[in-house]
Amino acid sequence: MRESKKNGMEKKMERQYLVMVLPGFLIFTVGLIIPMLMAVRYSFTNWDGMSTVKSFVGLKNYMDLFQDADFRSAWWFTIKFTIGNTIIQNVLALLFAVMLDSGIKAQKLYRTAFFVPCLISSLIVGFIWLKMFSNVLPEINEILGTNINFLLFGDGKTVLSGLLIANNWQWIGYWMLIYLAGLQSIPADLYEAAKVDGAGAVSRFRNITIPMLAPAITICVVGITTGSLKVYDLLVSSTKGGPGRASTSIIYQTYATAINGRQYGYGSAMSVTLVIVLLLVALIQVKGLKKKEVQA
Repeated sequence: MRESKKNGMEKKMERQYLVMVLPGFLIFTVGLIIPMLMAVRYSFTNWDGMSTVKSFVGLKNYMDLFQDADFRSAWWFTIKFTIGNTIIQNVLALLFAVMLDSGIKAQKLYRTAFFVPCLISSLIVGFIWLKMFSNVLPEINEILGTNINFLLFGDGKTVLSGLLIANNWQWIGYWMLIYLAGLQSIPADLYEAAKVDGAGAVSRFRNITIPMLAPAITICVVGITTGSLKVYDLLVSSTKGGPGRASTSIIYQTYATAINGRQYGYGSAMSVTLVIVLLLVALIQVKGLKKKEVQA
């Protein structure tokens, strides 16, 4: 009797779990899985996105990608942006987290100040830094009588630096909190034992902090890398892919090709290559970084 009652409760809980999971599963399926499958299908056609005719062209779209200079240029910018973001954000986020974890005064104030920018839409961040580089900072130049080039978005040689500044300003605080949570979960006994053994600050950081932060490092590296590969909003409101094509990312190029150029089939092929790259990069990073994780 008691066993049957227990089984009945378990079945009831399973049904409740399914009910709670179902809305998220439906949204995920309708919003991501189905469009992805449709993109794969369209990538084998020459559909223009408007007509009812979708002629099958096989692998032609994918073969044309290798000969497309604009596609290669977009990938080159995306790769440079991703590498710069991944290095800068991880280093600075960890540095700021260590500073906040050291017991400085007004820690909550600093933590809030660092975190607030990530609550702002990337579109708004692009507008903010466009105004900063084109109006605010040049006016400060005039006031101080200096001659610093702040027009970073207007030059193909400096536009990447300007975008890295804007993106890092927005997101460093977010990753800093993840590192800070990891630092605060490290047992203080480990540091005390290391001090007794005569280990210095650098040695403690290298041999205790970094290994114990491995799970946080995995989250931050994978999150920053995949997020950078998908950069789009920031470009729309700041550089619009320019000057010229100097800041055209792969997603920006895909949008311009599929929507503006009415080459939906060709643009779908671009999006499929991006999804493949994202999956491969995430898989390699997770697999490589997981090996170095140490359970506290």
